[in-house]
Amino acid sequence: MDRAILHFDLDTFFVSVERKLDSQLENKPILVGGTGDRGVVAACSYETRKFGVHSGMPMKMAKMLCPEATVIRGNGETYSKHSKVVSEIISENVPVFEKASIDEFYADLSGMDKYHNCYGMASELRQRIIRETGLPISFGLSTNKLVSKVATGEAKPNNQLQIEAGQEKPFLAPMEVQKIPMVGEKMNRTLNNLGIRYVKTIQEMPMEVMGQVLGKNGIGLWNRANGRDDSPIIPFHERKSISSERTFGRDTGDVRKMREMVRAMAETLAFQLRTGNKLTSCVSVKIRYSDFNTFSKQLKIAYTSADHVLIPHIERLFDQLYNRRMMVRLVGISFSDLVTGNYQINLFDDTEERLNLYQAMDYIKTKYAYNKDGDQILTWASTMGISDIGAMGNPFNGEPPIIPAHRNA
Repeated sequence: MDRAILHFDLDTFFVSVERKLDSQLENKPILVGGTGDRGVVAACSYETRKFGVHSGMPMKMAKMLCPEATVIRGNGETYSKHSKVVSEIISENVPVFEKASIDEFYADLSGMDKYHNCYGMASELRQRIIRETGLPISFGLSTNKLVSKVATGEAKPNNQLQIEAGQEKPFLAPMEVQKIPMVGEKMNRTLNNLGIRYVKTIQEMPMEVMGQVLGKNGIGLWNRANGRDDSPIIPFHERKSISSERTFGRDTGDVRKMREMVRAMAETLAFQLRTGNKLTSCVSVKIRYSDFNTFSKQLKIAYTSADHVLIPHIERLFDQLYNRRMMVRLVGISFSDLVTGNYQINLFDDTEERLNLYQAMDYIKTKYAYNKDGDQILTWASTMGISDIGAMGNPFNGEPPIIPAHRNA
């Protein structure tokens, strides 16, 4: 039985949400992302692309290319809420469903053509999403995830495309190699230097040759170019780590500010651990200096989710790491080696007052810590000078990590 894999992609999702909230933005060039000099374009409208603007571009350059564009900082919490509505509509109508990112979804319709026309069902589902959310969305339907994703890209904007079984290779053949998922700029340059510009060229090459030239990556690329992909639908994403980082608007040498920043991030991530019933046994700190050299340091610790245990480790790692006495561009922290569990009381150090304090703070944070825009309004007194370290929802809800618009400190 041929598989029937459906791929949905919300078109220019951040931009579409902003236009839904403000109809005056319709048909105007829009840039969503960091508004400072070091901001990055998280999303851009189709109107900006004819000027050469694309996501991931420095906002400063994007504004130079398209000075008439409206720049919006964006709000991850708002986008998450709209994404959740789409997720719920899809999950109600398909047997197996995967949320690949905040704006991408897969569904396995295999076998349903015995009772329904899969393409017709997908079309009805797309129209329902558009009708109930007001957001444009495209889909691709084929026998596997890879071809469906490429088909969605070809269908955009706000359209749909089906690739029949057996037509995967002819469909991919005339495309440039960079349209194959996981072929980035570096791989594209490598292939172009080898005289490979189109997918058809790879299809005509023996798999062994691709393996000899590019190793394991070459064999994987050959399979993708030939429309081969047996990756399954993953309904639940298990988080292996959580992290937070911030780029300063201007390089800073203010050690106190940097220590407050990593402390605030540690506080927020520790709260996420406790609300998700998770513990960490590995903490790390990252620093990027003004010359773009990046250094990190990690430490193995006993499993914990307590602020008073994690924050001192983070501060010590920062003090050990910050030794170049140069201006700093970015700081970040992460907790990894996560397991399910609750904080174990230390018989010698913990007190009833401290445990009650954690319970009270977590309750208040859960109920009152964030305003309607998703910004953090409650924090420890020691980090009151640091703003905008919002938790961005529950990282352990089974959904993939949400990448918000670039945020500056």
